[in-house]
Amino acid sequence: MLPNKNIKIFLNYWLGPLIFIWLSWSIYRQLSQQPNLANTWEQMQRTLQTEHAWKLMAAIGLMVFNWGLEAIKWRELLLPLHRISYWRAFKATLAGLAFAVNTPNRIGEYGGRVLYLPEGKRLASISLTLIGSFSQVLVTMIAGTIALWIWYANYKAIDLPSDWDLQEIWVPALGWLVSILTGCGILLYLRISWIVRWVEKIPGANKLLHVLQVVDHLPVTILLRVLGWSLLRYLVFVIQYILLLQCFGVTELIGVAAWMISLQFLIMAIIPTIALADIGIRGKLALELFGMISANQLGIIAAALGIWLINLVGPAILGSLLIIRIKLVKANPVKEMK
Repeated sequence: MLPNKNIKIFLNYWLGPLIFIWLSWSIYRQLSQQPNLANTWEQMQRTLQTEHAWKLMAAIGLMVFNWGLEAIKWRELLLPLHRISYWRAFKATLAGLAFAVNTPNRIGEYGGRVLYLPEGKRLASISLTLIGSFSQVLVTMIAGTIALWIWYANYKAIDLPSDWDLQEIWVPALGWLVSILTGCGILLYLRISWIVRWVEKIPGANKLLHVLQVVDHLPVTILLRVLGWSLLRYLVFVIQYILLLQCFGVTELIGVAAWMISLQFLIMAIIPTIALADIGIRGKLALELFGMISANQLGIIAAALGIWLINLVGPAILGSLLIIRIKLVKANPVKEMK
């Protein structure tokens, strides 16, 4: 019994602080490697002394609204499995971000969130969390598909560059491909129980069925509400980005900025990256897209880095602080559902 007791003491009182130290060091190390961080910070400070200060503060304030919506969405998905308070869902969301920053495509986010659920509910909750992520990707694909066709239509309406012959082929081809994938994604999302049927046909997959049962019985009404929350979150993303683009003098054209942002989010959703490492790709992509309408390269980079700092790094730091006090096991732990 003593070793078991010692393990519980370690998990409850030592593992949290150790994870916090590791996450803090990882975030610091990644931030210190960003070449444009100092310039972006200086631009933010200068912006606070101009008439655009309210836009920067609004973008920062919308971060709370952004992750608050994600907490609502996750809490909604958990209803068939386990009821938790909004505040606990919000803390779990931030804790998930703390793990997400160092994992490819933020897969560590799922592990961080389940720490706030009872031991018997953790495995099943992962499938529900994946559905929440799927809904967000689906909204990104829908908006990105629309942006891709807008891009194609705008290019056809202006003087075409010399290499347009090639672009006139691959842009609509890509548009149709993404449109088909998006349509299939919508159908699969609304018929999410099909996944359980497919898993049932896989030899040796019986052990996964108990985890997926909660997905099999997930009401369509919940799926539609979750998709609505994802759409609202997406709009918050776009508004934040537009505010930063205006703050740093990139563009005042809201409509053009909105569809370029949607195109950027679509490409970023497709490219597999580690969250703290994707700023290099994000910055390069932003320069390619917004460089078509603005020569302010420093402002473009600052906006891309700023949205990354506000929406990911800041909340991740808060989430790592919350992990210090997390209790991983109870005095009489409940076994995972069989």
